[in-house]
Amino acid sequence: MGGHSRDEVEQAFREYIRVGAVGEDWEAWADLFTDDAVYIEHVLGTMTGRSQIKPWITQIMAAYPELYTVYEWHMIDGDRVVFYMQNRRDNPEPDKPPIDFPGITILNYAGDGKWDYEEDFWAFPMAQKAQAAYVDARAKHDPEHSLKMSRQHWPDSPDWARGPAQGPKAR
Repeated sequence: MGGHSRDEVEQAFREYIRVGAVGEDWEAWADLFTDDAVYIEHVLGTMTGRSQIKPWITQIMAAYPELYTVYEWHMIDGDRVVFYMQNRRDNPEPDKPPIDFPGITILNYAGDGKWDYEEDFWAFPMAQKAQAAYVDARAKHDPEHSLKMSRQHWPDSPDWARGPAQGPKAR
């Protein structure tokens, strides 16, 4: 059992989603981690501390501007939060569904609105397939699609996990 109230952990998680997945302010999102946080990304490596997390997340998200995170569900067990999401790209082909691959994140809440642990799991073969499908659709229908940062397929609910139809840096 964790040392923080469920309400505090829930509010911190909503802020984590609001700043990162919805607001895409990755520098501010990295500031939600403690100085000594451990971030394990099973495909891309392990970062220790906010000083490693911040440049890594800003660089990786800048490299994939078309990719956004769509919340599906979460659970809280003490200070631990587990959530499931879709890593989503809007389809460059008009009227076609988005191109997704799933992921699960485990977080540990440290208090004062900060996280001291994150571990990400995502379906690597599905990610590769999604990337190939996106590149193909972009080449055929809209070569500049990734620069538009379209965000057309947010979840229906909850409201706190929905962003604008176009990203904050849309052109």
